[in-house]
Amino acid sequence: MANIFSFCVFIVLSLLCFSKAQHVKVYELKRGYFSAKFTNYGATMLSVILPDKTGKLDDVVLGYDLVNDYKNDTTYFGAIVGRVANRIGGAKFILNGVTYKTDANDGKNTLHGFPGNLSVSVTYMLLHKNKLAVKMMAKPLIKPTPVNLALHTYWNLGGHNSGDIMSHTLKLFGSKITPVDSELIPTGEIVPVRKTPYDFRRPRKIGSKFDQLPHGYDINYVLHKSRRSRHLRKVAVVVESKCGRKMELWTNMPGVQFYTSNMLKNEKGRNGTVYGKHAGFCLETQGFPDAVNHPNFPSQIVKPRGIYKHFMVYRFTAH
Repeated sequence: MANIFSFCVFIVLSLLCFSKAQHVKVYELKRGYFSAKFTNYGATMLSVILPDKTGKLDDVVLGYDLVNDYKNDTTYFGAIVGRVANRIGGAKFILNGVTYKTDANDGKNTLHGFPGNLSVSVTYMLLHKNKLAVKMMAKPLIKPTPVNLALHTYWNLGGHNSGDIMSHTLKLFGSKITPVDSELIPTGEIVPVRKTPYDFRRPRKIGSKFDQLPHGYDINYVLHKSRRSRHLRKVAVVVESKCGRKMELWTNMPGVQFYTSNMLKNEKGRNGTVYGKHAGFCLETQGFPDAVNHPNFPSQIVKPRGIYKHFMVYRFTAH
């Protein structure tokens, strides 16, 4: 196991080489009591170990014991998903007058993917003593293509085996959402969260308005722009009061998908833990879902000479 302060893995190579065990490796970044592990298979985040307010260490990321367990993982624990994260309505879109049909792997829609030639790299870095930075870069090799990568990590700041995340307190820096239909495909609207259960502009417990939702949260928020053009946008602040851990997140992306693991059901995870519904939350910074079919959404088309750049910075503290 390599113990280094930053590393870069190439998803194209990782996805092709899982059957050859010698090519699949685990890497660890560590400073003091803060450590994180990753694998070059899918550039997947395997674990993040943090101290709580008493110094007790816990893994705050849901996952499995062995890298091989991620091979057939349908939860996408900790994976970089794409090339178009989230959903493409009707599994098709039009680009430069040509209709492209994608693989329909979510009913009649496409979820987390689209085939083609794309070179992708992901870099994980520890900054200072309590920050984790993620840099995703992608370059089309032949033709223009939509690109929207996302990091699908499931977090539980109380510890991966501590139960559900209903008591976590969340503040989200987004006053609007892109609403969806019954198949979770965006309608094309952008609507305010005011007076809805999606309003986290002021901190409140994640589970405080679950009774107003059919299944839980799985929605894209439109993030506030930074007041300074070169600065990252503040995404969210999450706190687990019992242990005192706090996570803050920044990005350069226009949106974030807030998901409360509504589809998890008796998933056997690390150290024999069985993850049930709402055992973790995801904050996936991204472009807007199904943007290829909604011209009023920010474009996700990248040309061969262009480069897709996606940045995320986490800061962890405990009080």
